[in-house]
Amino acid sequence: MPAHALKRPTLLALCACVLVAQSMVAAINLLIPQLSSSSLHPSHSEILWTVDAYVIAFAGLLIPAGALGDRHGRKGALLAGLGLFAAGAATSAFAPDPAVLIAGRGLSGAGAALITPSTMSIMIQLSAPEHRARTMAAWTLSIGLGGAAGNLGGGLVGQYLTWRALFAAMIPLAALLALAVAVTTPRTDRSEHSNLDPLGTVLLTAGLVAVLFGIIEGPAYGWSSARILGSFGAGGLLVAFFTVHALRSPEPLFDPRVFASARLRAASLGTATGFFGLFALFFVNSQYLQGIKGFDAALTGVAIMPLTFGMALVPKLSARWAGHPRAVVGAGLALIGLGLLAASTADAGTPYWTYTCWLLVISAGTGLSMPALTLGVLTSLPAHQAGLGSGLGTTARETGAALGVAVTGTVLSAHTDLTHGMGPALRTVGLVVLAATALVVAGYGTRTTTRTTPAACEDRAPLPPRPGRS
Repeated sequence: MPAHALKRPTLLALCACVLVAQSMVAAINLLIPQLSSSSLHPSHSEILWTVDAYVIAFAGLLIPAGALGDRHGRKGALLAGLGLFAAGAATSAFAPDPAVLIAGRGLSGAGAALITPSTMSIMIQLSAPEHRARTMAAWTLSIGLGGAAGNLGGGLVGQYLTWRALFAAMIPLAALLALAVAVTTPRTDRSEHSNLDPLGTVLLTAGLVAVLFGIIEGPAYGWSSARILGSFGAGGLLVAFFTVHALRSPEPLFDPRVFASARLRAASLGTATGFFGLFALFFVNSQYLQGIKGFDAALTGVAIMPLTFGMALVPKLSARWAGHPRAVVGAGLALIGLGLLAASTADAGTPYWTYTCWLLVISAGTGLSMPALTLGVLTSLPAHQAGLGSGLGTTARETGAALGVAVTGTVLSAHTDLTHGMGPALRTVGLVVLAATALVVAGYGTRTTTRTTPAACEDRAPLPPRPGRS
């Protein structure tokens, strides 16, 4: 397959898949009031699991899902992911009780874990090297638009329809996307060098799920509770066991020594940092607009749409300045942090248009930094591991998002109400983003590069030969 084979219909179909998968992370949040009063009569814990099951399955399975696509075919993995996504949506739409609803959410999350790395990997494989920065800008725009579309869709459904309608709508939509992918997307070469490593997959997936559970449930159970400390401890041990296993295995899921690359560490931290800030904003935004400003659910979904403007327009600048990733990433993340600090001053008397200006600053920072960060992860790995690279980057993204919600929720819980807690919460997140930005900029170093092939990363540390290989 020639490198320049990425056509516009293929690009649109793949970006639409990413947008839909990401939208279901955010959409459910605006339906919590309706779910709570529904005929299912879910408990508070079951509501939390309805929200979290998708994210935990999504983020926990991304790395092995990316490796699966590299090894056995990215188009096939994408189509399988759309099938799982639709099956999970159908399970949720017709759920007779909360347990089935939660199971459906988890199944859809597993489908999203196959969809996301497959789309990025296909786009990278089909793009000419000089166009890859622009391709990544389109992919990361789809991620941002997915979050906004989820808020809008969830708000409209919550206002005019029932929560079951949201899941039911995903079934024909996933089928339509599968048809578009089947028609427009060519198959890419499989990688004989990617390995599934069943034991490594189980260890890493279980470790990530345990850590994510601790992050997501920490505010609910208390960060010092036995359940949360045990979850973090188990996750740390499982990831440590995976690392030992991968270093000894002749064919691991991935070699942990790839993190010897300062660029990969910085790009992963930067990706997590950006979404840490963005999802902290998502978490308080609907509560602020509805609880303090008095907007209804549908208007709240519309009111966050200015976040898409910077994500849509600024990535063009990011692609143009792809040869200066340190400056682009640093400026973008700094804008996110500064925008959050400005948004922390919002109260009941703040005009919506003033609040919108701060949303635009955060949006511009996201649109500027995320394409460069995504490309930074990919250029730190060989070309045949594009799916794995996408899995690593998206895992960082979803982990950062979960942390943003958890930290914000923890700070809010220490105050009497949202009016008094929103400012401290967003200030805390904004300061963390700015501090992490300094680490990311330092990790990128002072050198720049205009090479954008996944195999080209001038600061990637050489790996010692593995046992059993020449």
